[in-house]
Amino acid sequence: MSVRGDTAGTDMDGRPGGYHFRPLPVDAAAPEAWRALDRAVARWVVIHGGSPLLALVAGWASLADGHGDSALPLGGGDSMRYGMPALDAGAMAVLQHEALVWSVAEGQPPAAATPFVIDRGHFYLRRNFLHEQAVAAALLARLGTAAPAGHATEDDLDVLFAGARGADVQAQRDAVAAVCGRRLFVLTGGPGTGKTSTVLRMLLMLVQDAHRQGQPPPSISLAAPTGKAAQRLSAALRQGAAGLCGDADDGASAAWWDALGHVLRADAGTVHRLLGSRGRSGGFRHHAGYPLPADIVVVDEASMLDLALLRALLDALRADATLILVGDADQLTSVDTGSVLLDLVRALEVDGAPELVRLRHSFRAQPALVAINRAILAGDAAAFSGAWQAADAAAQRQVVADTQELRRALLLWGRQVRQALSACGALNSIALGRDDLVLAALDGLRQQQLLCALREGPFGALAANAVIEETVHGDPDGDAPWYPGRAVLITRNDAASGLWNGDVGLCLADADGTLRVWFEAAAAEAEDAAAVGGQRRVRALAPGSLPIHEGGFALTIHKSQGSEYEHMALLLPPDADNRILSRQLLYTGASRARRVLELWATDAALETAIATPVRRAGGLRQRLLDPPP
Repeated sequence: MSVRGDTAGTDMDGRPGGYHFRPLPVDAAAPEAWRALDRAVARWVVIHGGSPLLALVAGWASLADGHGDSALPLGGGDSMRYGMPALDAGAMAVLQHEALVWSVAEGQPPAAATPFVIDRGHFYLRRNFLHEQAVAAALLARLGTAAPAGHATEDDLDVLFAGARGADVQAQRDAVAAVCGRRLFVLTGGPGTGKTSTVLRMLLMLVQDAHRQGQPPPSISLAAPTGKAAQRLSAALRQGAAGLCGDADDGASAAWWDALGHVLRADAGTVHRLLGSRGRSGGFRHHAGYPLPADIVVVDEASMLDLALLRALLDALRADATLILVGDADQLTSVDTGSVLLDLVRALEVDGAPELVRLRHSFRAQPALVAINRAILAGDAAAFSGAWQAADAAAQRQVVADTQELRRALLLWGRQVRQALSACGALNSIALGRDDLVLAALDGLRQQQLLCALREGPFGALAANAVIEETVHGDPDGDAPWYPGRAVLITRNDAASGLWNGDVGLCLADADGTLRVWFEAAAAEAEDAAAVGGQRRVRALAPGSLPIHEGGFALTIHKSQGSEYEHMALLLPPDADNRILSRQLLYTGASRARRVLELWATDAALETAIATPVRRAGGLRQRLLDPPP
């Protein structure tokens, strides 16, 4: 691609009087790895007076941004991981004095028109630098806030944990004890470690602490990066509330019971909804000039937060509000820029900060599967092999190297899915009003799930789902898209129907053969103490009224975050050179299994995944550890 030069000569078809296109010097030097956007950034630099060197570095920075890095390291091996040649001292000196670059180390003033920034050995697109700088400053301000006098006593903890003081709940007790007075608190841990139940107790403690100080109950907002995760958080809090405080027979228990009712009335939604997203027009209704009214904001699945969204959230919080970030820091990071939860956790772990608690004890998964997940996180192939062998029937392996082997595996898996759906009544007619039967069918669907690293292609979730449907449908000649037992995945939020991106539903037939797609609905808000546990409810929609959706028998690993399955199969692409393979991807997928994990992968792909950690480049962690004077 080129830029328009003069109008003399001929046009592109050889006709006189047309436009003449003159290639820029950077076009010939554009690396093969660059996308069209990266080449466009490099051309923009040259057009605006930048040197070819700056154009090349800016193009590489654009590529790094596309991979989720907030900055491009200019020194060491990290600067060359995408293929960029190393810069010598002379080239670094030239870059720092480019007119389009603000070099922070050189003490240059932050010119508003400067599109690039060099700071602490990293080359930034300006927007990423400003996001990272603002996030670090806001987090440090919250970490530096002194705690008031309120605190949790051992008696408080005994009430909240029913007297349990064992090693399995000690970290949870530590979190509840440490949260009072904090303006920032981070709770991290893997699936099944009790993050949500700990959050419930933390909120109860904060409400009780406000009561003891003569303050009104704090306003609470629950949020997550996706609508499905927000709905799951609200439902999990309600499920964990049943029986938590026992019978309200005395004054002390009654006070906790009142606090529980207040917590369960908290609104839950996406972070964008919380901030008041303005949609395509950009920006949010809530910001520093018009802050959120909430006293406490809880963000679940915080590993999905990207740098820009966290900045917007921190900007919109009142200085005296409490922010609680919850999630698994070892999971896949945001699909957008940065790895903010991981960077924050690693920074807080250095000094053993009291604002961080990591939960390690799993209450749900098979111990054998927990050992496998720990080996993956450690990147220890030998430990992984040993843990896999020791897991016996809980860990099963298939080498799936080509599409023929994959099809055989999928057809067998489809037969197992059909048997499971038949056993739970999903293939039979279900009388209207029998919500118990619908819930049993939905529970049966969730017993077994295939997760895929890819969405597109022969090894992707879309193709895998199509093969499974051949078997589950049971009618190879039938062309009707809807049938009893069909699973669907909602792929776009739809507030009107109350369905969210990531919701999985099941098509069922009633007694007269009418097909409806059923979903489990969030429990209603508790109106009194007797209803705090909530009831599981279902809702049905006609197939034609569903929001945008696709088949739900195979999901991507990204879509599965926050979910767990009794029996799970994990499909990796067979090519060991596939860029999607990483330790975090493998861990996120494998840790969804509670009882049985099947791994469909070649030896080479598995070895690559274990050996390849995702290291997003940026300076947030260092800014938190070594803030500017």
